[in-house]
Order: sequence, then C-alpha cells, then structure tokens
Amino acid sequence: MYFYCEKCKKPYPLNTHSYICECGGMFRLHKDSMDEVHNEITLGEVETPLLPLKKGKLDVLLKLENLQPTGSFKDRGAHTLINEIHHLGIKKIALDSAGNAGASMAAYAAAAGIDCTVYVPDDLSSEMTNQIESYGAKIVKVANGRMNACAAVKENLGDAYYASHVYNPLFFEGMRPMAKEIYKQLGNRIPEYIFMPVGNGTMLLGLFLGFMELGRLPHFVAVQSSKCAPLYEAFKGVEAQAKKTTIAHAIRIEKPKRLTSMVEILEQSGGDVVTVEDAEILQAKKYLGAKGVYVELTSAAALAGAEKFFAQGKPDNYKVVIPMTGSGLKR
Repeated sequence: MYFYCEKCKKPYPLNTHSYICECGGMFRLHKDSMDEVHNEITLGEVETPLLPLKKGKLDVLLKLENLQPTGSFKDRGAHTLINEIHHLGIKKIALDSAGNAGASMAAYAAAAGIDCTVYVPDDLSSEMTNQIESYGAKIVKVANGRMNACAAVKENLGDAYYASHVYNPLFFEGMRPMAKEIYKQLGNRIPEYIFMPVGNGTMLLGLFLGFMELGRLPHFVAVQSSKCAPLYEAFKGVEAQAKKTTIAHAIRIEKPKRLTSMVEILEQSGGDVVTVEDAEILQAKKYLGAKGVYVELTSAAALAGAEKFFAQGKPDNYKVVIPMTGSGLKR
C-alpha cells in the first residue's frame, strides 16, 4: 500500500510526514489485492446491527454505529489508521477534530502506546473533552471554530505524524468494510438509498469505496444543516451563503477539503443533498429517543433528511439505511 497524489499521481509511503503532495493535491490510497490491513490493535469493534424504524409512512433501517467502542462510526477509520501506522513504528501523532474523530483516534492510540495530541474547537462539549482526555491524549483548544483547529495543528506538528481523518486516506479506508456489512445484513442486497450526515465526508468516501468493490452503488443522499451546507451549494450549483452555527456540530464544516470528490460520488451514485433546519433535527432526535435510540444531533439530522426527501412517500420495496453516527452521551 502507498499514498499517491490525486492530481499528479506522485507516490508517497504511508509513513510520510507530508499530508498533501508537493503540488498541493490530496492523497489517495493505492491498495493491491494482496495487501493486508493490519488488525493487531483492537478495542472490540462490532458488526453494528440494522434496526427497523417507522416514522409515519417512512420505514428505514438504522445502522447503529453509536454502539462502536468509543460511541461513533469514526472507530472504523481510527482502527485502520492506527493499526497501519503502529505497524510502521510511528510513536507520536497529532490531529484536529470536532470531537468524535478525536475520541476515536485517542482511544486507539492509547491501545497502541502512541502519544496523541488533539486540537479541538474551544466550544467542544465537556463530555467530549473528558472522553478524549480519559485516554491520556493531550487537548489543545483553539478559538473560533473547527477550521482554526485544523490550521493550528498543521502549524505545530513538529515531529508528530498528522493522523488526520480528512487528509489521511487510511481513515476512510477503514469505512470500506461497512458496505459489505450492510450488504450481508440485507441478504446480499444493495440498499436503494443510504442517508448520512456529511461534514468532511469520511463515511461517504469510505462507503463509496466499499460499494464499488461490491459492484453497484446505492443512491447516496448527503444531509447537511441549512446553516452550513457547502456540499449542497456545490452539488446544486447555487451561490454560497454565509455559514452559521448549527446544533449539529459534527457537520459544521465550512470548507471540506474533499468537496470535489464528494460531488463526484453523489453524481456517480445518482444521489442528492438535502438540507434540514435545526428545529427538524431536534424533532428527529426527540422521536428517536422515544423509540429508545439515544444519538447525537448529527445522527438525527440524517433521519430528518430522509423524512424530507421522502415527503411524498417511499416505494415499499426500497431499502433505506441511515447510519446513526454517534452516541447521544457525547453531547
């Protein structure tokens, strides 16, 4: 396995301390059929269940990623990334995160004996901060939002490996097996639709890789907040609006680095982007709670998006999967 630039195709080793190509291009991962993903470091990852849910006339299947070891789907990416760099002998990492990725990376780094520093927005919840610190990671709080945390870590990397869930393709490589899980759970069937909240798009990128491997894509529908919707604007070709704070913190990403790739994936899958209001997110979270599913607001946004998308009804034979990205205990 090795990284290569998506623009100029220049190769880089997995242990490179560069996080983008010298030409400015983002990295992709080259992986031969004989390449094995290492699996020495584990925290007890599980094949998460599909839970049927009915809301009005809409029936969906919730993929309960909130049941992963640290409470979010980001454990899939952290498991793969940490295993590979641990195998390469890397002992020190730094990253930026809005919370879930930081918790996942800190946990797996702790299990691997890797020193970890996480740069976070200074308005990160105390529950999330406490979780990251409990794994022995150092937290650096950065004022004025998520994008400033990203800039700060890159300025202060020093000799640390940048274990970014956005820049490092090993992270969304870890999402790939989730596609095969869904396929098997549906009786070797590709679902018609998958709705997911999208900020930096790591789940979207990883599921695309997984379903491409299976030979057919579901329709991917990205859900964003109406207050911060750069993918919606790019996909629909509408004028960019001033970004505002949304209650769905994990998708409050103003300038996602892989925006072009996300648009291409949606187009290739015949997908779409839906935006939802904060009030709709809160309503969806309340409904999920009343059904015994306690998830973060970002997860609830995906259900709100599916409900809006199928406002005129859904064909009965369609299988619709909605990943519940994170636990409600984190906020």
